[in-house]
Amino acid sequence: MAGLVPFNHRKPDLMNVGFDDFYNMLDDFFADSWPFRRMIPANTFKLDVQEDAKHYYVAAELPGVNRDEISIAINEGKLLISVARDENTEEENKNYVHRERRCCSMRRSVLLADADAAGIKAKLDNGVLSITVPKKEKLDNSVKIEID
Repeated sequence: MAGLVPFNHRKPDLMNVGFDDFYNMLDDFFADSWPFRRMIPANTFKLDVQEDAKHYYVAAELPGVNRDEISIAINEGKLLISVARDENTEEENKNYVHRERRCCSMRRSVLLADADAAGIKAKLDNGVLSITVPKKEKLDNSVKIEID
């Protein structure tokens, strides 16, 4: 795979024949810093999961997100947190030459194998979504075997 990455051509040459911009464009396309490359830390929200004997504690950082833009679901122990935002402002009597809107969605999921779907509590406070997920009580199905 390393053979596909071109050598960096951004060396100052004595003779500039006009191809430097083309080589720099190719280098930028294959470089790690290409702006359109998907990076999970930059494109999603941070998620922390802690546990104790009876609960899971999930904290998601969602600054600027409203309560109605968040969806939380659990299915067979898989907790799914989704955010859908549509930043569209309606302004009357404006003569726009150019106008942009932004629409984005993010989702994260985490497997909580012994999660109990009943009794889950969620709270959004100062841009932090806190979810408390109770654990199912594990039944002791062990059988004592006598030795002959």
